[in-house]
Amino acid sequence: MTQFAIETRDLQLRSKRGMVYGPLDWSLELGRLGIVSGPPDSGKSTLMLTFTGRMKPSEPSQLRVLDRWLPGDARWVQHHSSVMGVGGLDDLDDVVTVRATVRERLAWLAPWYHIVRIPSDEQIQQLCELAFGDVPIPTGRTRVYKLSESSNLLLRIALALASNPELIAVDSIDQLHDIGERDLLWSRLDAIAATGITVVASTTGTQGLERIAWSAPPAHLDLTMTDAAKES
Repeated sequence: MTQFAIETRDLQLRSKRGMVYGPLDWSLELGRLGIVSGPPDSGKSTLMLTFTGRMKPSEPSQLRVLDRWLPGDARWVQHHSSVMGVGGLDDLDDVVTVRATVRERLAWLAPWYHIVRIPSDEQIQQLCELAFGDVPIPTGRTRVYKLSESSNLLLRIALALASNPELIAVDSIDQLHDIGERDLLWSRLDAIAATGITVVASTTGTQGLERIAWSAPPAHLDLTMTDAAKES
């Protein structure tokens, strides 16, 4: 029997200015990659926050994530998911080193009584290997501002994976300006999903994604279809 990480029916969010997204009927299988596409201001970032229990949808939305109903089990879903790429939510301090960034994350995850020591390059390699794959992992003394756009985002993904989430949401792949770096990131997200972690990511368009050698075809939610429905 197919198991779903995300199931929606009539999922929508309304504001004083009108509909932010929806209504949406969509499902994403457990351990698969899902792609949400749509133009700017189509609600992609808000949807990433909704899928991870960090924003409440409007009634009569039905949303089930990791076999939990939202918004009732939002706290549980928050603890079993991570979201990155949303502006201002997971930005890294540019002037510190990768080592300091990793130590801060490990300290945040550790019990209050546990002393977190400065991680070695070997520990950083272990932490980052799933996110980076064959991409060179920066050394601990590398300053964050020296990372490429893709390495910066991969490091944020590695930090998110440190908490062993069942679901990760990555917003705005288009924040990577280089096409090659975007292709690299899609390949890494596909590889992460292949390990059984559900991944959902957003982009303004799907042009060029046929270049990616997917391990399994990603599920696609096209928000332009819902926009057309609202206008008709």
